[in-house]
Amino acid sequence: MFGAEGLSPQPMQQDPGFDLWQRGCERLAAELPEQQFNTWIRPLPPAVVADGAGAEGLVVSLRVPNRFKLDWIRNQYAGRIESILSELAGKPARLELALAAREPLAPMSRSAAVSSPSSQPITVGQVLHNGLRPVSHPSASPAAPAAGPVVAGQPLAAAPQQAPSAAANLPPSASRHRINSALTFDNLVPGRANQMARTAALHVAGAPGQMYNPLFIYGGVGLGKTHLIHAVGNALLKDKPDARVLYLHAEQFISDVVKNYQRKTFDELKAKYHSLDLLLIDDVQFFAGKERTQEEFFNAFEALLAKRAHIIMTSDTYPKGLADIDERLTSRFDAGLTVAIEPPELEMRVAILIKKAEAEQTPMPEDVAFFIAKNVRANVRELEGALRKVLAYSRFSHKEINIQLAREALKDLLSIQNRQISVENIQKTVADFYKIKIADMYSKKRPASIARPRQIAMYLAKELTQKSLPEIGELFGGRDHTTVLHAVRKIGGERQKNTELNQQLHVLEQTLKG
Repeated sequence: MFGAEGLSPQPMQQDPGFDLWQRGCERLAAELPEQQFNTWIRPLPPAVVADGAGAEGLVVSLRVPNRFKLDWIRNQYAGRIESILSELAGKPARLELALAAREPLAPMSRSAAVSSPSSQPITVGQVLHNGLRPVSHPSASPAAPAAGPVVAGQPLAAAPQQAPSAAANLPPSASRHRINSALTFDNLVPGRANQMARTAALHVAGAPGQMYNPLFIYGGVGLGKTHLIHAVGNALLKDKPDARVLYLHAEQFISDVVKNYQRKTFDELKAKYHSLDLLLIDDVQFFAGKERTQEEFFNAFEALLAKRAHIIMTSDTYPKGLADIDERLTSRFDAGLTVAIEPPELEMRVAILIKKAEAEQTPMPEDVAFFIAKNVRANVRELEGALRKVLAYSRFSHKEINIQLAREALKDLLSIQNRQISVENIQKTVADFYKIKIADMYSKKRPASIARPRQIAMYLAKELTQKSLPEIGELFGGRDHTTVLHAVRKIGGERQKNTELNQQLHVLEQTLKG
């Protein structure tokens, strides 16, 4: 219903609107994976439901605590929420998201929060679990959102209000945080290769200290691990500029330990690392063999987890594969969530090229992007290098970008690949990798320990050389081209589903390309 001038929607009776929102959340909880619902929907306060203008239906106003969560909920869940509420209400429902105004919130124990419900905003989690009725609060519209933090259990929410400590006065500058502001989620191209790692990183950015702690990301060089952890840092600093965030390479931590060991100033080291809200550390495999460094990192690790700060690490291998690192560390690395970033598939490589070219304000024809992507397979870093060569060649020669220009710009790279990678070289490399004899590549033996590497070698021969199927078959002991085709399709299909096989193929490809 409307006021005298009919300019703004008036709230409906509280019970019907509240009941609609509660039923909508119950439906959403049944549809979404539990971790997604617990991270993004459960902490929210109940929405305010009002009649819209004329035949507009319902306006559902929802307060969200920060910009990052607002954008994520709008992009990922808003459409489904509107659809569910419209279906339950029997009329169109439009979701309006607004930022909740912030006020200082004194630390409160969990028992106090439960015993005094009026002192804390009611959340979706309380509604679904306790059946609480809503407390009265003003209409929440985008123009005038209700005040007060709304996410319970988020450790950084009250960080700016805490008493100063040895490291509490860190200025929120990029130089202090060592975060590269250019590396964000917006310019990280998503794909199957980084889907799980990206999703986990988004969860951490939206709710630090709650899930996936620590987050351990591993994969080969140049696949985007560093970009991803910088993106988390940027997202958190955008939401909480005063958050104590630090990015560093493992070698920098080693250097700090050495420096403080020489000066006997380990209190300074603890003040620097133990009071962080988010620690982002690259290439922890460099801790191998450095016992004092491992001891200090273990202490920092324990201190940060105890205060529910978040830790994100990257490595070139999974935790159990790290050599010369104390088992008590690797077991803790593996205690949160471990995810791999895989080499990008063809379509993702094409998307990366097109997006990077757009960032350079130079449109990239799709056929040229496919040409480059097919010839540069190792990692994103090499892909970007090839793109820079093509763009520079186009600018210097004042020619339009096409396949012929790309071929000219990359002729050195293509000639090196063609010269170095032969079927014979592939056979030798694969045989060494799987510890079989080179002669087994030509033999008629069929045990799995031989047949499998042989199929992998055939697949790589088709992918990395210009040989035809009959030519490859001839080089594998005079086999028919249909045998090669079967191997290519089988290994190619399994690569899409089998992470371990994909990693092995990536290692082989990088080895062959030198």
